[in-house]
Amino acid sequence: FREDGFLVLEHFFTAEECDSMRNQIQKIVAEMEVPPHCRTEFSTKEDEQLQAQGSSDYFLTSGDKIRFFFEKGVLDEKGNFLIPKEKSVSKIGHALHAHDPVFKQITHSSKVQELGRKLGLERPVVVQSMYIFKQPGIGGEVTPHQDATFLHTEPLGRVLGFWIALEDATQENGCLWFIPGSHTSGITRRMVRAPSGTSTCVEFVGSEPHYDDSQFIPLPISKGGLILIHGEVVHKSELNSSESSRHVFTFHVMEAKDTSWSKENWLQPTPELPFPSLYT
Repeated sequence: FREDGFLVLEHFFTAEECDSMRNQIQKIVAEMEVPPHCRTEFSTKEDEQLQAQGSSDYFLTSGDKIRFFFEKGVLDEKGNFLIPKEKSVSKIGHALHAHDPVFKQITHSSKVQELGRKLGLERPVVVQSMYIFKQPGIGGEVTPHQDATFLHTEPLGRVLGFWIALEDATQENGCLWFIPGSHTSGITRRMVRAPSGTSTCVEFVGSEPHYDDSQFIPLPISKGGLILIHGEVVHKSELNSSESSRHVFTFHVMEAKDTSWSKENWLQPTPELPFPSLYT
């Protein structure tokens, strides 16, 4: 992990634990009521991100709630679904770990806590969580990025992603790709809250570097596997052009000891939901 910026732990969670998360998300989607004005399409392309998410308070205030974000092209101009709603969701975030008993139990499970201690985390707190669907045929690509662009700390190196495959993640259905060792060069851009009164809620500062495709290596992983992701390692995933989905539950942890969370980050702790300790 220290050398590459990521670590693959196969079969970290059982098939039963994976199925419990998938069953729970089915219930959440079945009960999903989305106000049409909130039907935000999720995108990782910078311009689209600023347009869809940046102008949307729905995204900016989702840090302490369970909210829904959609794939491109699944809604008509009136905000009605063109395909079944359960096939339209891109991700659900960003506080499943706090508000849902199944995801809370997984996030704070004894093996996750033990892993945190093995990594030397002294005061880890959970900052956000997401359920990602990567829908068959339309699951959008996630362009090369570093998580610290969106979750900035002083000093850097204090954010860690836990990425859990709830189904086999293959090259066909959009597994993660990494540039090994790319976590040691800092970051070149940040997504920050825009000054009030501007047309978007967030903006990017700095420049997005060009990454050499040949440096990326794929990390297919089977159901129940966990990938640890350093906050500065460069990673991406391709479009899911296969007929099978690639469901994932992922959450981010920050070492809170001697660390400050940027006030400019889109995601902020709230009085209702301060970042909870990973250790219980």
